Order: sequence, then C-alpha cells, then structure tokens
Amino acid sequence: MNRFYLLAASLVSLLGATRTLREGVAIGLCAVLTASLHQLLLTPLRKRLARWAYVLASLLLLAALLTCLQLGLRAWLLPLAITLGPYPLLLCLQCLAVDHLLPERGRWRLLATHLGAVFACCLLLGACRQWLANITDVHLANLAPGALLLLGLLVALYNRLRPGPAHPRRQGKL
Repeated sequence: MNRFYLLAASLVSLLGATRTLREGVAIGLCAVLTASLHQLLLTPLRKRLARWAYVLASLLLLAALLTCLQLGLRAWLLPLAITLGPYPLLLCLQCLAVDHLLPERGRWRLLATHLGAVFACCLLLGACRQWLANITDVHLANLAPGALLLLGLLVALYNRLRPGPAHPRRQGKL
C-alpha cells in the first residue's frame, strides 16, 4: 500500500461534514488551520524528543488544538458548530496521518499541496452535494453514503480527465 492512500483515507472523516458549501468551507478551513498549526508547533520538538515522547507530545498537542477549535466554534459560530457535530474533532486522524507520512525533506511544500487538495475537495464536495440536494432533488446527497458515492464519482472523473500511462505492474500481459 502506498503511503498516500492513508492521506486519502483521512478524507473520509470529512464526508459527513460537507452537506453544503458553507459547511465544506468551514471544515476545510478547520482542517487547514489544525494541520498547519500542528506541524508548526511540532517542528522544534521533532529532533529533540525520543519517538515515544514525540508521539505523546503530538497527541497532547492535537487534543489541545481540537478542543480550542471546538470551543471557538461553539463560542462564535454556534449554529455551524451544531451542524458540523463531532466532525471537526475527527481531524486529529488526518493530522496524525500527515505527521507520520510526510518526509523530512520538502515537508512544508508537500504539506501545503496536501492541505490545498483537502480544501479543494471540501469545497467541491460541499458545492456538489448542495447542488444535488437542492436543485436536482437527489436526497441521498445529504447523507454520508451519498457523499461517499459522490467522492467516488469525482475520483473517477479526475482519473478520466488525467490519463497517463499505467504503472508497469498494473499493465496486462499477453
């Protein structure tokens, strides 16, 4: 399994929180803010702590960041916090995956690319789900299984629009 499959799997926690474009923007901004702050605050600790202490510090930092995020949402944007539910707290899985999978060299550039892709996916999922639910009356789009189906269709469209040579292991043999 490629290490980037785990980063794609971290997108699954965002499927339930992107029913509308507004919710997609909110969860996308929460994901970008949480992951970037997590990496920024862990940078000085990365070489100074042992591996087990680093993992513990990462978990404690994530708990503090996401608690502050949840309290801030409840204090200033209560209706949005109620509609997002527990999904902002699930961003810790994405942050842990990002921290574990990013290489030492080119870490910030790859992190910026990943966070930009996550934000774009949140916007695209939110806009498509809102359009499908409100304009075309496909009520399955408001549910999490509808988001999973829509994500599969978007990935299929991306693969169709971006043709490339198949990996040598996946090519057929005569």
